Amino acid sequence: MKILIMGLPGSGKTTLAECLARELRCSHFNADDIRKHINKDLGFSIKDRIEQARRMGHLCEITSKYAHAIADFVCPTPECREAFGADFLIWVDRIKVGRFEDTNKLFVPPITWDYRVTPQWEMAQYEAECIKQIINKNRVATIY
Repeated sequence: MKILIMGLPGSGKTTLAECLARELRCSHFNADDIRKHINKDLGFSIKDRIEQARRMGHLCEITSKYAHAIADFVCPTPECREAFGADFLIWVDRIKVGRFEDTNKLFVPPITWDYRVTPQWEMAQYEAECIKQIINKNRVATIY
């Protein structure tokens, strides 16, 4: 399952992703790390953000064949979210303004999500445990 944790910069995406990855014992891809080491050719134009989302989705697709895979990044527009192709979307909606003005202007809140973290969130570990329960409850058993 490809899990996308998205929201404005500084909202707590990476903290939640790290906790959830430990809970699910799965891969976690952080967009800042991927940009720094793999996607050095991409900037922050709309076109590049969509390409970043597509590449992040592909990385998760490869690793999610045998286990869950988590990606955390802003994913600011519906086009970016579509390019990623999440099976389970977590919106970290804890702040109304991020630290980058261009991202604030570009950011379009999702219309639908599978889990939403609000400003009243509990500790990240508690939220991760709640999300794990939802994911495990929704999992369909596959017999080979």
